[in-house]
Amino acid sequence: MKKTLFFLAALLPLSLSAQEESAWSHSGLAGVNFSQTSFTNWSEGGENSIATNVYFNGSLNYKEGKNAWDNDLSANYGLNYTDATKWRKNIDNLNLSSKFGRQISDKLYYAALLDFKTQMGYGYDYSSDERELISKFLVPGYLNISVGLDYKPNDHLSVYYSPVSGKMTMVSDTLFSTRYGLDAGKKTRFELGSSFKGTVNYSLLNDKLTVKSTLDLFTAYDDSFGMIDVNWDVLVGLNVTSLLTVTFQSTLKYDDDIKTFADDGTVHGAKVQFKEILGVGLSYKF
Repeated sequence: MKKTLFFLAALLPLSLSAQEESAWSHSGLAGVNFSQTSFTNWSEGGENSIATNVYFNGSLNYKEGKNAWDNDLSANYGLNYTDATKWRKNIDNLNLSSKFGRQISDKLYYAALLDFKTQMGYGYDYSSDERELISKFLVPGYLNISVGLDYKPNDHLSVYYSPVSGKMTMVSDTLFSTRYGLDAGKKTRFELGSSFKGTVNYSLLNDKLTVKSTLDLFTAYDDSFGMIDVNWDVLVGLNVTSLLTVTFQSTLKYDDDIKTFADDGTVHGAKVQFKEILGVGLSYKF
């Protein structure tokens, strides 16, 4: 009897571990892209250049019973070098999203969402003779906390809407307050509003093609109601071989609080911002 109890006790942690592991799932794509152009006595002109970027895009999800917890982390950092401009940053973002839901029907969940966005390195405006620092870690940073409903018809699609969403815009240095829509001398700005988050995550062509897209929308319950802040990220990765991957990454942004500036310092209205990178490099899919 003692041996039997000992045997069952020994199996219990293994059983719990297996159950725990089955509740978790993960996916992602990480890699490095590189391109180089060189000219020697080239009659048509040109400029030597090097470009490289490192990226990580991963998901860690938990599903057991009526509970679901989705976590996403996206990080990109890249540099570009030319003889004229030397090294300059060409891509930089750090996005973290965590959403916990409680199932209320077959495809619908009550949910709470925490979403954080910033960048990692220093960013400069090179339009004048002397470069001007305009961004760094937490300059700016965006934190969105909300509760709402999450529609998940399958493991690849999520449509989340919150009528009660708090958005905090922050800067770690008050020198940048007015550039990012804060009052002069302030480090934070809080807005209460409504938000939407749509996420698509597919693996196609026998797992050789990865498509991930995230669309974030927010409008504040104030005089600017109806002016929608937009952040739309897209990642497409095609595995040519087990290591070689062609990737396309893009981000489209619009925020009415972020004004643009002319060379003479004149403040202009907000504009749509768009960035895309097409690269070939080494990757690891998990």
